Amino acid sequence: MKQTRQTNISRRNFLAGSATVAGLAAAGSVLPTITAANAAAHEKKNALPDFAAWKNEQAVIVHSRSGIETIREAIGSGILTPIDNLYVRNNLPTMTDEAIGDKDKWTLSIEGVKNPKTFTLKQLKLMSPTTMAAVLQCSGNGRGFFAHKASGSQWKTGAAGCVMWTGVAVTDLVKMCGGLASGVKFLTGTGADMPKDQDPQKALLERSVPLNVYKDAILAWEINGEDLPNVHGAPLRLVTPGYYGVNNVKHLNKLAFTTSESQVRFMKSSYRVTPIGTKGSSDYPTCWEMDVKSWVTLPVADKGSVAAGKVTISGVAFGGLKEVSNVEVSVDGGKNWKKAQFIGPNLGKFAWRQFALEADLKPGSYNVVSRASAGGKSQPELRIENERAYLHNGWKDHGVTIQVA
Repeated sequence: MKQTRQTNISRRNFLAGSATVAGLAAAGSVLPTITAANAAAHEKKNALPDFAAWKNEQAVIVHSRSGIETIREAIGSGILTPIDNLYVRNNLPTMTDEAIGDKDKWTLSIEGVKNPKTFTLKQLKLMSPTTMAAVLQCSGNGRGFFAHKASGSQWKTGAAGCVMWTGVAVTDLVKMCGGLASGVKFLTGTGADMPKDQDPQKALLERSVPLNVYKDAILAWEINGEDLPNVHGAPLRLVTPGYYGVNNVKHLNKLAFTTSESQVRFMKSSYRVTPIGTKGSSDYPTCWEMDVKSWVTLPVADKGSVAAGKVTISGVAFGGLKEVSNVEVSVDGGKNWKKAQFIGPNLGKFAWRQFALEADLKPGSYNVVSRASAGGKSQPELRIENERAYLHNGWKDHGVTIQVA
C-alpha cells in the first residue's frame, strides 16, 4: 500500500529550523538549484517506488526499489539535505502504516542495563529532546567507481546526506534504567522490519557497534523537523553519528547493551570488507566508523561548459568521528593543490562542512578533485579494493572533469 509522508513540524523545531535557515543563507549562493532541465541528463530507468513516491524525482536516480541516489548537485543549497532529495537504502521492505500501527504506542525495550524497561514512543517524546546534525552515508557510497562492478546499487556520490535528527539521547535512557549492566561491550540495535515467517539469523536487521558509541547516539523520531517517514525508519530510528548508515537501525524496537556482537547475518557476514572473490565473515572488518571524505558538487561534468574567468568550485567534506579540519582543491587532477575556504555554519563534528574555492580558469579541460583532512588523516588518492565495494573515500575517483569555454 502506498505510504504517505507526514509533515508535522513542532513549534520547537520550526523555531530551531528558522534560525538554521537564516544561518545557511550565505552559503546558498554558490550551490545550484535542481531543475527539470538539468536533471534530465540523469537517466532514470526505474520509477520511484510507492513508498517513496513523495521524493523529488528531479533530484534522484532510482537504481532499484531499495536504492535511490541523490544526484551530485542535489545535496541542498545549505548544509542540510532536504529529505525529498535524501537517498534511500533499504535491506528489508519498508514497513507500512498498517504494520507500524499507532505510532504513539510503538514500544522500545532497553536491555543490558541494571533495570531493563520498555518505553512507548509517546513516553519517549515526553522526555527532554535533543537535536543533532549528522552525515548519513551508505557503506557502499562510491561503489559505482569500482572496476569489478560489485553487486548492489552503483552509487557514485549520492548515497549520503547531512540531516538534522531530533529524539532522545541514549545516555538519558541509560540513566533512567539505573546504568549499564556489568561486562557489556557493544550497543546493539534491532529493527522490527523482518518479514514474517523468516529465519531471524538470515533476515533480522540487527547491528552491534562499540559500546562508547552510546554516549553520542540518539533515538530519533524526527528528521529535519518533520516526522520520520516510513522509508527512513519510522517511527523510531537509532542514530549512531559518525558510523555508516547500516548501523543507524530503522524501525527500532529493541536497544541492548551486549557482551558480544550480534550473530545474525547482517552483522556476522554482511557488511564485511573482504578481498575480491571472498565471502563475508566475522574474520574481516565490519563497516563501522566513516573515514574522512569530500567531493565537489559544483561545477558538474554533464551540464555543459563553464564560462572562462572566475569559477567557484564548491563541495562537501566530513570526518566521521572527527571534525573536518581542512580541504584542498586541485584543478589538474591532483598535481597542484590550493586550500579551500569553509562556507556556512559549523553544525558540529558529525555534520559535513561546505567548502568553496574561486579559481581563475582559462578555456580548456580541467579535472577537479578535492581532498579533506580530519583528525590528522587525509583522504587517500585511491580506493581500497574489496568484494562489495565498501568504504570508498579515495579522492581521485570522486573528481569531475569540466570544460571551460
